[in-house]
Amino acid sequence: MLTFLARRILSSLLVLLGATFIVFMLFSYAVDPLEDLRFSPAPNAAQLIAERTALLNLDVPPVIRYFMWLGNVLTGDLGSSWQTGQSVTSMLGSAIPSTVTLVAGSIVLAIGLGILIGMVAALRQYTRFDYAVTFVSFVLFSLPSFWVAVLLKLWGAIGFNDFLADPSIAWYMIAIISVIGGALLSAIIGGARRTRWVSFAAATVATAAMLLFVSETDWLLDPSLGVVGIALLGGGLAFAVVALTAGLGNKRALYSALTAVAVGVALKFPLQFVFVNASWPLILGLAVAAAAVGCLIGWLFGGEDRAVSMRAAAITAVGTGAFLFVDRVMQVWYAYNRASQINHRPISTIGSQTPGLRGDFWIITLDQFTHILLPVITLVLISFAGYTRYTRASMLEVMNQDYIRTARAKGLSERVVTVRHAFRNALIPLATIVPLDVAAMFGGAIITETIFGWSGMGAMFITGLRRMDADVVMGHFLVVGSLLIVASILVDLVYAALDPRIRVNA
Repeated sequence: MLTFLARRILSSLLVLLGATFIVFMLFSYAVDPLEDLRFSPAPNAAQLIAERTALLNLDVPPVIRYFMWLGNVLTGDLGSSWQTGQSVTSMLGSAIPSTVTLVAGSIVLAIGLGILIGMVAALRQYTRFDYAVTFVSFVLFSLPSFWVAVLLKLWGAIGFNDFLADPSIAWYMIAIISVIGGALLSAIIGGARRTRWVSFAAATVATAAMLLFVSETDWLLDPSLGVVGIALLGGGLAFAVVALTAGLGNKRALYSALTAVAVGVALKFPLQFVFVNASWPLILGLAVAAAAVGCLIGWLFGGEDRAVSMRAAAITAVGTGAFLFVDRVMQVWYAYNRASQINHRPISTIGSQTPGLRGDFWIITLDQFTHILLPVITLVLISFAGYTRYTRASMLEVMNQDYIRTARAKGLSERVVTVRHAFRNALIPLATIVPLDVAAMFGGAIITETIFGWSGMGAMFITGLRRMDADVVMGHFLVVGSLLIVASILVDLVYAALDPRIRVNA
């Protein structure tokens, strides 16, 4: 293992060295930092040219300048912007957290939705749902990100903010959305014709009732989940988690998960006092505590396999805690929407925060959410389509393997065959894609960040190009290149962990 890591790191550093050299040469010959002075009518233009030449070492050949830059990097000095004087290290320090916030949410959602929808499409192969997923995936995969971002700004922000002035839904829209929701759930559940029609009717009625409630009560103006909403969502999560991890026939696991939901609902009102002085360390600590309580509940219910009950209860407890967090954020929506800086237009189209807005942890959190919402949706719509196609193709290949037929012949349930035997092996191809995608997106979703005014790595790169700042561009490339190296090594290690036939010490 150590030999493998040493060999990979050494070869990757050589590749990074060559890549930085090529980029530095291309940048040096493609831009002219003296362009604005060459045609300047200023009487001291020659003096200014000489000063800038000395400042940027333009009288030195580009190859020598590269090794000068490399020597500074090896000492920990990434340089600074020659126009603003700001160090590249400080620019990265402000750009990296912004990009992490944007990329983390979009990657998690894209991977989660892509894997879930891809699995369902594979299990419903050649059905209407599969054809619909294939069509939508190809459409989203082919759409340019700038066009999606502009449409979201037009409809998701401007249109929704206008809608909030009178948040009533027309009856025909309720009917259309309800029918679409019923058809979608019916296609996902599948089964016999009677089962499909029952699920379609139930989903249609439930969707229509929910939309009528939202429209008639002006819920969007002062939203909240409440005890009933948290209990219903938590209960649905409990059944879903148990169905996937243990099967609904495992009553101890189901009771453990439902008990975790009951504990979370019972703690809703006491937690309001804890939330008064909320902070992210406190929220993360409560999430860890929720997982611990869930494990304890599962252990107390016991059974033949305590680990199954503990896992189901822990996941359900964390999910119920997330619903409690969302409910607390919703409580400040009314005040946030009426703040003078917001002026009844809460969904933002630019920036990462509202200038001049003051408030407690919950106001700031809601403000950050309303700013990050549209950029995350843009990245999710573009990237999740690829994960859907990869998951579907991988799942179909695995489901046709001999060991899957053997597992079915042994009498294992379809849930066990799909979740425990097929799903893990279907993830192996994704293991080679996800780390590289994360590293690439960490470099900055340049178009998305530009359209939404997000000050991340992509904006830093574009600014460096426009200002012809070699240090800024090279600092950005150095970080992204290093992440790609780490991601490629992680791909090999994850691949070996998922597939025991692969040895990294061979």
